[in-house]
Amino acid sequence: MWARMVLGGISVLLGCSSVQADPVRVRLVEGNVRGFLALRSQDGQVIGAGELRQKRAAAVVESRLILKFKDGSFREEATTFSQREVFRLESYRLVQRGPSLPKTEISFDRKSGRYRALTQEKKGDEEQTATGPLEMPADLYNGMALVLLQNLPASGHATGQMAAFLPKPRLIKMLLGPEGEDRVVAGGEAQKAIRYLVKLEIGGVTGAVATLIGKDPPDLRYWFLPGDVPAFVRFEGAMFLNGPVWRLEQAPVEWPK
Repeated sequence: MWARMVLGGISVLLGCSSVQADPVRVRLVEGNVRGFLALRSQDGQVIGAGELRQKRAAAVVESRLILKFKDGSFREEATTFSQREVFRLESYRLVQRGPSLPKTEISFDRKSGRYRALTQEKKGDEEQTATGPLEMPADLYNGMALVLLQNLPASGHATGQMAAFLPKPRLIKMLLGPEGEDRVVAGGEAQKAIRYLVKLEIGGVTGAVATLIGKDPPDLRYWFLPGDVPAFVRFEGAMFLNGPVWRLEQAPVEWPK
């Protein structure tokens, strides 16, 4: 079973020893943010709404992504990270439930060095639970893809890892980099949007088995308008294994008629 962030990253299945890469360096310091999002199917139909809340508190940044589906499904991802020269994940929590999502409750933090996980692939299945110690490498980035993409090095590429739960933890490799360009209209003008690919890889024998059984991690794509401060435009990808491709886009504030 896979559970995964949308703007930031994911929590999912398969893979546990991995080679640690250098952490991503801070180029744009993160601060307070609040924005509203539209959740759409691949054909553009609105299936829910979302909100991103981010607050800088002392030495850390606390970020929450909340998604509410029209069918009553709910997803909340909370990420706390520090940004002293490099980005470092301090804690992570994912809760999701409802007809559109596999039931998932995952949490872990660097201070305690422990995790708790509950997963249920579909309603009626037995709930799977696990708890125990979790080693968090310096390049562990659950829920942080959006932040990392805005801070890519001059080469335009970065690597990291994500913790996955089935329900015991595994580590999978995360590759981030530009994939291409698309034309969009923003502020009434035609502009260029950079399309980024976040690719997840399961290495070794486990990866070969995952490919054979059709359980490769799904690719994620993000669009930004380039500039001194990149502007997020769109996310597109599946939010769990074999799930539908959904989109997240910025939503305007509407006035009542």
